[in-house]
Amino acid sequence: MLLEITDLHIQFESDEQTFRAVEGVSLSLDRGHVLGLVGESGCGKSATAMSIPRLLPMPPARITQGRVLFDGRDLLDMPLPELRKLRGEKIGVIFQDAMTSLSPLHRIGDQLEEVIRLHRDISSAVARATALEWLGRVGIPDPAERARAYPHELSGGMQQRVMIAMGLILEPDLIIADEPTTALDVTIQAQVLNLMRKLHRKNSGMLLITHDMGVVSQMATRIAVMYAGQIVEQADAAAFFARPLHPYSIALLEALPSAATRGKRLKAIPGQVPSAGNFPPGCRFHDRCPVARPDCALTPPALRSCGDRLVRCPYSADPQRP
Repeated sequence: MLLEITDLHIQFESDEQTFRAVEGVSLSLDRGHVLGLVGESGCGKSATAMSIPRLLPMPPARITQGRVLFDGRDLLDMPLPELRKLRGEKIGVIFQDAMTSLSPLHRIGDQLEEVIRLHRDISSAVARATALEWLGRVGIPDPAERARAYPHELSGGMQQRVMIAMGLILEPDLIIADEPTTALDVTIQAQVLNLMRKLHRKNSGMLLITHDMGVVSQMATRIAVMYAGQIVEQADAAAFFARPLHPYSIALLEALPSAATRGKRLKAIPGQVPSAGNFPPGCRFHDRCPVARPDCALTPPALRSCGDRLVRCPYSADPQRP
């Protein structure tokens, strides 16, 4: 197994309150697969992803429990100098906001060269040639000219392509793509997704974090749905999209535009994700669930096996449910 997260708990602490952002998350990812981690904003997806290479700011973040095994080694116990060697070389990250992730003071080519030379004992000329090659591979025209540009001189789509090149340039075993198509128009989004699909290798694994069910349906081989800091459903992608079982998963798919919904009002999920500082005692989705029962507000459901998947709902197999 390339990546195995077990019982992960993450808190964010302030002087007044503790926010339980992630609670009891367990995920696994093998080489050649894409795991789509989906859910609304504020559900803990990015916190989970950034805990893998330990990029969360500590404090205020604190990992209170769990293990993150990468190729059998626990990253949470790994000395920081050793972990830094893995970042970029073995674990690549594509951040969701390229403009704020790229340095505004350095040229694009210099930033790509730095990534290479931090991990490879090669000359500046070889690093520059590799950087230009990857700018071409991600579809940036005239790489030599663009390498001399600063981030603000590129369009949002170009910036995102640079981020993809930076995350993949050392051909890492694990790719963490956190909302890689956020704020892109649909045309550029399609190009970026097609690019990532081409560059994803069979001997690498990708963790794709998004709230866009359309994006994950094109990319993922397995789906994990996250709500209010917990995994509420896990399944192979084909089975999940054929028949989601958790009420939250059903609601997410019903809100997805399709040919069948053309000209009709899309279904919205009422309410909002509860605050990580004040989760309800029972099911965290019960006050938004259209089929909730009285005991849902009192008893927290466990993640259990239900046929071909894991579901955090005791009534998910009930024939009366959708």
